Amino acid sequence: MIFLLSPVFPNCVSYNCNRTVIERFCLSHTLRGEAGIIGFLPLTCLGENLKMMKVTFLATALAASVIACGANARDQVQVVGSSTVFPFATAVAEKVGKLSGGKTPVVESTGTGGGFKLFCSGGGDNTPDVANASRAIKSSEMDQCASNKAGEIIEVKIGYDGIVLANARSAPQLNLSLKDIYLALAKEVPDSEGKTIPNPYKTWKDVNGSLPAIKIEVIGPPPTSGTRDAFVELAMEGGCKTFPWVKALADDYKDAFVKTCHSVREDGAFIEAGENDNLIVQKLTANPDAVGIFGYSFLEQNTDKVKGAHVENVEPSFENISSGAYKISRPLFFYVKAAHLDSIPGLRPYLTEFTSERAWGPEGYLAEKGLIPLDEKERAKVRNETAAAAKL
Repeated sequence: MIFLLSPVFPNCVSYNCNRTVIERFCLSHTLRGEAGIIGFLPLTCLGENLKMMKVTFLATALAASVIACGANARDQVQVVGSSTVFPFATAVAEKVGKLSGGKTPVVESTGTGGGFKLFCSGGGDNTPDVANASRAIKSSEMDQCASNKAGEIIEVKIGYDGIVLANARSAPQLNLSLKDIYLALAKEVPDSEGKTIPNPYKTWKDVNGSLPAIKIEVIGPPPTSGTRDAFVELAMEGGCKTFPWVKALADDYKDAFVKTCHSVREDGAFIEAGENDNLIVQKLTANPDAVGIFGYSFLEQNTDKVKGAHVENVEPSFENISSGAYKISRPLFFYVKAAHLDSIPGLRPYLTEFTSERAWGPEGYLAEKGLIPLDEKERAKVRNETAAAAKL
């Protein structure tokens, strides 16, 4: 399908606005993978002319951009980002809509990396107000926000989440070490001679004789996901460091260390499933031999379908993640554009509700959805800092 886009983007004047909307459309729909591969948009500005190129997304995306970019202001909070934070943000948005009587904030699951790309694309009302994240924002992303004049960014730490490896309830119970996880999923693994070789392991039993003789088939998030970033850093790097000579690389040969510990195999044993964690759960129920990677909150919501693997003999549970006994856990955040607080109705109430005890406290409705709360002292600190920065 070919579109001539110059009538919509005359002389590239409205290019940034339309681009932002179309990127968001691609990220939140089935063409997310394609959009990521081609840098979100198969469009380029050549001087003052647009090159006509083949467009691989639905014409609806283009229509959405025309509608959204026709006005300079809006009256509804827009939230993008992490699929892990998505259910928590959605619950808060629904509560704000009910309490305020105004429009319910729109929350989209685009993945942490994709969310920051949209969030940092500029500072105008045509860009998102909030970016959910299952990791802290990277310095490169902060640089992107600064270069695109996104303005002051407020960071809000909301709690913790565990990353689980889960399989169908009908499948064998897995008890994995960090070393097992690394050896099962690394692109290359250490050999007995102090070198790395292409991963030869086909079954879990090949990795560890005590594990079942089931083909290694792990369904997980794509590189744009904060869950993927955290999993690689906490689980795979943790297992990688059990090899002393590899661990020693971290000090003087950082690039070699990262390549060895963070590279995920590409031979079919690891399957990227986009940012839809519910889809991973569905795939696990359809294939009892498969293992899925996602946030603890999705395990909590689907205990009738899947169960979590024990890691280092520790069950992924609310208590074990909260205490730190479960090793694969990380903090969760959202980021807010300070400049939008005065221009977007409902943004301040959204922040106030999210940081209220009834939402993120130990007995709050977010804990019921699987959020591991900050301790009382840290909640008070974050709430006070947020209130001061956002003038709540």
